[in-house]
Amino acid sequence: MTLIAQITDLHLKPRGLACYRVSETNMLAERAVEALCALDPAPDAVVVTGDIADQGDPREYVVAREILSRLPMPVYLLSGNHDHSAQLKEAFPGYPGLDQGPADRLRYAVTIGDVRLVALDSSVPGAGHGELGPEQLAWLDETLAAKPDIATIVAVHHPPVLTGIHHMDAINLRDGAAVADIVAKHAHVERIICGHDHRGIVATCGGKVVTIAPGVAHQVVLALKDDAPAQFNFEPPAYYLHHWSAEAGLVTHTAYVEKADGPYPFWAGEGVAWPGY
Repeated sequence: MTLIAQITDLHLKPRGLACYRVSETNMLAERAVEALCALDPAPDAVVVTGDIADQGDPREYVVAREILSRLPMPVYLLSGNHDHSAQLKEAFPGYPGLDQGPADRLRYAVTIGDVRLVALDSSVPGAGHGELGPEQLAWLDETLAAKPDIATIVAVHHPPVLTGIHHMDAINLRDGAAVADIVAKHAHVERIICGHDHRGIVATCGGKVVTIAPGVAHQVVLALKDDAPAQFNFEPPAYYLHHWSAEAGLVTHTAYVEKADGPYPFWAGEGVAWPGY
């Protein structure tokens, strides 16, 4: 069994500043880390699928390092459109995978328990949309082909699919069709995991399941009209737990950062247990 936690879109700010003036992203990230540290069993690793910083400011990466260093398990970082890949690499020396690839890209392949993680850098400096480009797409194909016998998760910040949220689809991954062509050739790819859209969304790409994780801070408003404005709200922050086993493959659970009432036992009546429990 392998358990991987995924958090995304932290949008950390310099100390004392709120994101978009109202979202206390630093505090919300700290709560998410506390929730991860309390998990039993503990995840084998945490994957952070981009937008770690809000403006790619070096001060934001100081905050990120302070918060994420509290996690006792390996942490794997990706770059999003709000990040600066080179500065992110410099801010996290020694973090697994970051010694691979070019100095200005977060691109690597690692093994986590029984699962292989192939991480891509979809950030485009100065732009909101994502793009991998021919060189990175070729690397993806070669990297997947190199180890066809291990279950593989492809991680990328920008989703390679359309979601129906128009203003987010306008800044999704521009070469998603090329990703679909590549992953369709590799039977061992179990999942594509993404961030960026600040909502829990499930889709397919090249015959593979795509799971887009909710944010651990604010969420994008669910609005499926083409002319809907770009807005966010404070629906409950959440993260994903990806559970892999030989029997079931990869199964993903939505977990909420904040604690809810309970747990309570299932009872049919006074002193009578519900059948099956």
